[in-house]
Amino acid sequence: MDQPPVIRRAEVVAFALVALLIIALVTVLYFAKAFFLPVATAFIVGTMLSPAAGYLERCRVPRAVSAVLIVIAACAGVAFIVGLIVSPVLEWSTRLPELGALLKEKMHMFDRPLALWQQFQALLGGSEAVPGATFTMPKFEWVQPTFEFLSPTFTELLLFIATLILFIASWRDLRRALVMTFGEHDTRLRTLKILNEIETSLGGYLLMVTMINLGVGVATGLICALTGMPNPAGLGALAAILNFFPIIGPVATFVVLVAVGIMSFSTFSAGMMAPLAFVGLTFIEGHFVTPTIIGRRLELNALAVLIALAFWTWLWGPMGGFLSSPLLIVALILKEHLMPEDTPQLPRE
Repeated sequence: MDQPPVIRRAEVVAFALVALLIIALVTVLYFAKAFFLPVATAFIVGTMLSPAAGYLERCRVPRAVSAVLIVIAACAGVAFIVGLIVSPVLEWSTRLPELGALLKEKMHMFDRPLALWQQFQALLGGSEAVPGATFTMPKFEWVQPTFEFLSPTFTELLLFIATLILFIASWRDLRRALVMTFGEHDTRLRTLKILNEIETSLGGYLLMVTMINLGVGVATGLICALTGMPNPAGLGALAAILNFFPIIGPVATFVVLVAVGIMSFSTFSAGMMAPLAFVGLTFIEGHFVTPTIIGRRLELNALAVLIALAFWTWLWGPMGGFLSSPLLIVALILKEHLMPEDTPQLPRE
């Protein structure tokens, strides 16, 4: 009874308050997505593009003009890549019944595995196995909800563009105001170091990742062209866009290449040439190219990337998945400066 408690009541209360604060913040971010998502995206993208605005400013281009030019150039690049993707998608969407029947015909090779799976379900007490079961095409009722989930509203897009331009134009003043908010010299210096490192890291991350993803898109387009796949430019652009989403993007590209290959070629082996070559390409890019170009400093833990991707995608959808890695980089920079390595550490085992 004379020993002090392992966990004091004040610590429990503090932990509970922090937990409640986190729950409240997540709830607000989830239900106010229409406001916080475009604003947060503009802040992250604007921080990434600030070095380009600084370069134009050093070339005697006014900051406001450089912000508008950068946003116009970025929107034009995105519109060009999206145009490459939309053209074949619209063409294929008019042939959905024909393509569905063709894919169903090609999927007869999976009749035996599906029958075995249904028998296994019946043994476990599931649904009855249907003798001679064949592969059935899923219905396309998911197309409209998926489009609504992926496409932002016009108001969100307008808020994002306006916030992005104003943020890039006023980033230098905002940074100075944030630094001068603190009274102590050491705190101001630490804040300035944090902001400079966030700007440098995110700018370098955007530049390197964009170059890598464009290279992946070009290589995928060449692979599709050499293997005889239809619309190689559109498939390459799709691979470049999806590669901005870690883990999920390459998997989605592989699934699309498999589906297109199976429907475009008469044999299964011919249809799998491009997807297998893409697997080799992503292996080289993920294990050799990206770590070498980006460097060890921005190399993120795979488990942390997966958890951040799952959380932000659940919270904010596809754009949350795009923001997951930049937000993780910001969190790591804050951790390095606010909890430096020279603080007392636990002994190594």
